[in-house]
Amino acid sequence: MKKSIAMAALAIAVSFGSVSCKKKVSDADLQTQATTVVVSNPNASVEVKDGVAHLSGTFETQQAKDAMIKQLKAINGVKEVMDMATVAAAAPAIDTQSAVAPEVQQKVKDAVKDIPGVKVEVVNGELTLTGNVSSSDARKIKESVDALKLGKVNYNYTVTK
Repeated sequence: MKKSIAMAALAIAVSFGSVSCKKKVSDADLQTQATTVVVSNPNASVEVKDGVAHLSGTFETQQAKDAMIKQLKAINGVKEVMDMATVAAAAPAIDTQSAVAPEVQQKVKDAVKDIPGVKVEVVNGELTLTGNVSSSDARKIKESVDALKLGKVNYNYTVTK
């Protein structure tokens, strides 16, 4: 029985000794490890002081920021992560629907199909003709498109001699 108690006491003493002798990780080492994690986001940075990682910068999504914080917390020796980072505002939705009906666009393409150098497209929701055309072709284009009675059409082509 005395041997068992002595062995238990020795085990406890050794465990306390190993805990108290545990080497503290330096801020410089933590900084190196944290920088390695954060380098995956070029818009973010981290500074470690007293075992606390201070994360700053911009992330594209909240999920990306949360994942970075989780990775920093997983570094052995990091006590806490101070989140000073922001999430970029979402880009405004772009209306990809054309204000010009495809059949109207096709009618204009058919009207100018025999004239080389002219391109029919929708720019900012408006029917637009671009390219390089001769002055006689420009007149033909205008007459053909006006005959379709479409309303507003932007003639943004360059007239060459």
